[in-house]
Parts: sequence; structure tokens; C-alpha cells
Amino acid sequence: MILGIDVSTYLEELEHGARYFDGNVQIDPLDAFRANGVDFMRIRVWNDPYSETGEPYLAGTCDTNHYIRLATLAKSKGYRLLLDFHYSDFWADPGKQIIPKAWAAYDINALVDAVYDFTKQVLKAACDADVAPDMIQIGNEITNGMLWPLGKLEADGRRGNYKHFCRLVDAGCRACREVVPKAKIVLHLERSHDQAVYREFFTEMQKAGIDYDVIGASYYPYWHGTPAQLFENLAACRAFGKEIMVVELGYGFTTEAYSLDGEAKRLVIDAERAYVPGVTEQYPVTPVGQAAFIRDFLSMASQHEIDGIFYWEPLWLPGEGICWASPAGQQYIHEEGKSTANEWANQCLFDYQGKKLLAFDEYHL
Repeated sequence: MILGIDVSTYLEELEHGARYFDGNVQIDPLDAFRANGVDFMRIRVWNDPYSETGEPYLAGTCDTNHYIRLATLAKSKGYRLLLDFHYSDFWADPGKQIIPKAWAAYDINALVDAVYDFTKQVLKAACDADVAPDMIQIGNEITNGMLWPLGKLEADGRRGNYKHFCRLVDAGCRACREVVPKAKIVLHLERSHDQAVYREFFTEMQKAGIDYDVIGASYYPYWHGTPAQLFENLAACRAFGKEIMVVELGYGFTTEAYSLDGEAKRLVIDAERAYVPGVTEQYPVTPVGQAAFIRDFLSMASQHEIDGIFYWEPLWLPGEGICWASPAGQQYIHEEGKSTANEWANQCLFDYQGKKLLAFDEYHL
């Protein structure tokens, strides 16, 4: 089983003066993860994460140049690379798969060509910079499709439109095989407790002859239930003959908000949302509970012969200028009016002051 981390915001953290500690000793967290046996870094790529006036969307502002910079650092420390295409200018997830600004007027044929061309362009740039990925993800949490509305799979509670969607996925996969033929291709869903959706989706991929290697899942108990539900679903996915990985994993160490400029900041996973029947009783959202969750989850993953685990944004500390979105980014994804501060900081493997948590030492091979 491989272990990985998604630290796509790490360069932005460093630019804002973030520091990481083991006790009172400052450390390089990437070196510390490598010492734990973590050898993959997952890095997201957005098409054009800037407003029309040039304002960055933040949360890493993860364009192609950002991938090359972070991947170069990762490779210098011995990491292998997973490149995560979102095919959007900013966050893409089950609730939003917003088409890039440059592609907004395209019909399905032009959109298929755009996915193919953009994928090749990014991968060629990565190869030219000697940071070709070892794995490539075609879309991010694409349970409900991508590049909406043309590639949307679910509307009004009904699922369909696989014909258009499969053309888009196939275009990305073909580009990957042409530029980096040895890289493994990942198709990534959330809703990892839902066997019916996974069976439907990957059956459709099989029928369409989509060329991929890895079934990837997100697992956050707050949305996806118990580990037992996850592993039952992933066991059923073995029928498709692919590798199985959890490419996003997270669990909190507190529900207490951090303070910035004297104001408590909103968290996505607060005390109400953090409670998960059958999970929280055993793993309270505390540093000790987080550590126990990570320890037991890796043990269960090994028992179920999961091929890889990636912890999502374990280094995303809170701080001045550390944002999940700029106002321009919020506008692009139609989520204006909320705080722009980091909403995910309580899911890190370092506390709000940058000190290594107990769970860090449990995340190892």
C-alpha cells in the first residue's frame, strides 16, 4: 500500500510565513512525511485560477506553473507525483463542476477537443520540466459528472448523460496515454458509501471502454458514513479489475474555531457536522481521537488490500492571507458572502500553531 499527501496549498503557506514544529523544534514537514514512508504527493491543477482582471483565486492558485514548482520541490525530496486535473478554473466537487471561462461557449465537440488539448499541454509542460506524473486523475470527485452542464450526470435526482460524459473522460485518458503512457490513470468519486452509484458509474466506464487503471474514492466520515460502509463498497469494486485507492482522507482534531484578528473563523466541520453515528463515539474529534482514527483506518485499509491512501491537505494551517478562496474565486464558483479564511484547518495533522499532532506519527507505513 502506498501513502500519499495532497498539500496543494503548501507553497502558499510558505509564502505567508507558515512554520511547522515537532514539539518546539522547527521541521521541514515534507521531509518528516518522507521519513514516515509517505512517498506520493497529489497536486491539483486548475485551468485558469485568476479573474479576468488578474486576481488570483487562492487556495494555492493551482495552475500549471504552480504544479511544476511544487512538483519540482516534491521530486527533489523523493516523492512520486499524482496530478489531479479538475477541468475547472477553481474548486470542482460533487456540488459544482464549473466550466473554465475560456470554454464557456463550447459545444460538446469543442469541449471534448479542449479537454484533450489542455491535458496534453499540461502533461507536456510537466515532462519538459522533468516532473511528469506517475499517476493522473481525470476530473475531481466526478460522481455527478464534470464540465457542467454538458458533462453533468445527475439532475433533478435522476442520473444519465453518460454518452457526453464518457467522451470527455476518454479525451483526457487518450491524452494521458499519448504523453505519459506509463502513468496510471485514476477516476475519482466521492459518495464512497454508495455501492449503487459506484456500480452504475464503473459499469458505464466498462461499457464505454474507458482506459483507466485506478478507482479512486474520497472518504470523509462526515459525508460518507462508517469505515465498514466504505470498505464494503470498495470490496465490491474489485469486480472491475482495477487498483483501489482512497485519494482523499481527512479527520479532525478539534471542533474549536481558530481566531484571526480577534474573530473566530468558520469551519466546514464544526461540532454539529463532526458527529457521525458509529464513528465519533469511538473516535472523538480530539487529537487523541484523530490519532486513533488514522491508526485504525490504515490498519483496516491494509487488511482490505487497498492499494493507496492520500491524506488531504494535512499542512493547511490557518493564518493571515491563508484563504480557501479570494472574493474573485468565490464569485467564480457562486459562493459569495462567506468568510474567505481557511475553513479546513481543523482537519490538518498539525495544530493551529503548526505543532505536529499525534496523528502525524500514526500516518506511516
